[in-house]
Amino acid sequence: MLLSRRQFLRATAAATVLAPALASSLSSCAAPEDVPKVGFGTPLPVPPLAESRLDGDVRVFSLAAQAGKHEFVPGKPADSMGYNGSHLGPTLRAARGERVRIDIRNQLGDPTTLHFHGMRLPAADDGGPHLAIDPGASSSPAWTIDQPAATLWYHPHPHGSTEKQLSLGLVGMFFVDEPGAGVALPHTYGVDDFPLIVQDRRLDSNGQLTFDSSGNSLGTLGNSIAANGVLGASLKVTTARVRLRLLNASGGRWFNFGFADGRTFHVVASDGGLLAAPTPVTRVQLSPAERAEIVVSVTPGESIMLRSFSPDLGSVNPASSFGGGKDFDVLRLDAAASLTPSPALPAALAAIPALDVSGAHIRSFTLNGRNINNHTVDMNRVDEIVKKSSTEVWLVDNTNAYQHNFHVHGVQFQLLDVNGTPPPAHLRGWKDTIPLLPGDRSRIAMQMPAYADVKVPYMYHCHVVTHEDQGMMGQYLVTEDGTGPSALSMEGMHH
Repeated sequence: MLLSRRQFLRATAAATVLAPALASSLSSCAAPEDVPKVGFGTPLPVPPLAESRLDGDVRVFSLAAQAGKHEFVPGKPADSMGYNGSHLGPTLRAARGERVRIDIRNQLGDPTTLHFHGMRLPAADDGGPHLAIDPGASSSPAWTIDQPAATLWYHPHPHGSTEKQLSLGLVGMFFVDEPGAGVALPHTYGVDDFPLIVQDRRLDSNGQLTFDSSGNSLGTLGNSIAANGVLGASLKVTTARVRLRLLNASGGRWFNFGFADGRTFHVVASDGGLLAAPTPVTRVQLSPAERAEIVVSVTPGESIMLRSFSPDLGSVNPASSFGGGKDFDVLRLDAAASLTPSPALPAALAAIPALDVSGAHIRSFTLNGRNINNHTVDMNRVDEIVKKSSTEVWLVDNTNAYQHNFHVHGVQFQLLDVNGTPPPAHLRGWKDTIPLLPGDRSRIAMQMPAYADVKVPYMYHCHVVTHEDQGMMGQYLVTEDGTGPSALSMEGMHH
């Protein structure tokens, strides 16, 4: 049953069913990596679908970024942030071809932005760090949705404080629908099709969110896992198959999702939309900001645990370093005694024509430390200038001994290969974020945005948000002919 916004907030703040040892295990943590013992049983809250109204032919959504309190531990309200509430945000949903406008008001005490992660839209509406919304101010980005059905998301992107705002709860999903796409998949929101926002939480003995100031290479790594804002979440499944739209909304932790009993499930979509065909797997690994839609089959009366197993972080890292070496239970699925039948998975899902890269412009990006191509971001420097709607191939290298990833604003791209080897099937769809293990070289192909703007750039960056906050970003301008200024003025861009 779909929850109202009020019910959602009440559910996420309700007393989570936790083992009695939780508080003491948190307070006596020898290291923040220790996993609190969580008893599963709190119903998974489902973010409500955002209300919208039509203004002529424009679908209008309203969001307010605000501070609040949220209980991860019963009776211990923690400082938090949310959209239209105290924690997380509603799911925006619109169809390909629709004109949308998002009216966003900043009710925080600090500047913020609203970035539409994975969306193809003009740079001036993308919500990058140049487009700050000051406290008390508003902004109204608007564009026509022109991309396939996909699970996208929205979050803040203020330079230097993205980790704090995102981690405190400024996260929401954005579903793009396309007529006829994925109709044979589970698709009834809150019944057999669920958003699943997964974040690790670093909680202290008072149930407060804390941040790691030790200089950890990945920023804050949590000691517990929240699914849609609660610890120990369980989902009552009433259909033979269920679709989970997984989002790794953590700042630095990688998740390697699978089920505790080792069962096979199917990946049906990546960041930017449906795959060519359902891909059977027993694990799907997501770096921060990556998404995967999975479909799992259940039998009447069973309970199965969605788990994050120790991720593969590359050959350079010891298994226990940089967030590896840990298993986390994420969500328990409890199948009803009687299940509504679900259609069989289709053999084919979507056409994904390969981009013609024969004449593509090639660029190279090397990630090292907190640098890209030996630079940290300068908000007044243009790093790259691209021609509107042209096809490019980017070579992206990670020369560090620890993991990064790479996100490009304004596009969906295709991963051509990793170290010369074709990617696994579940990474052959549209992507906007790719993992970069130590020593990896990935080649990505993309059609550059169709929106020329000589004043407002798009960003590319590592989506380990501590790295992003510390300047591991660059910016590119899209112009009519691929030429333009080498410098920008960020003055006057605040809303």
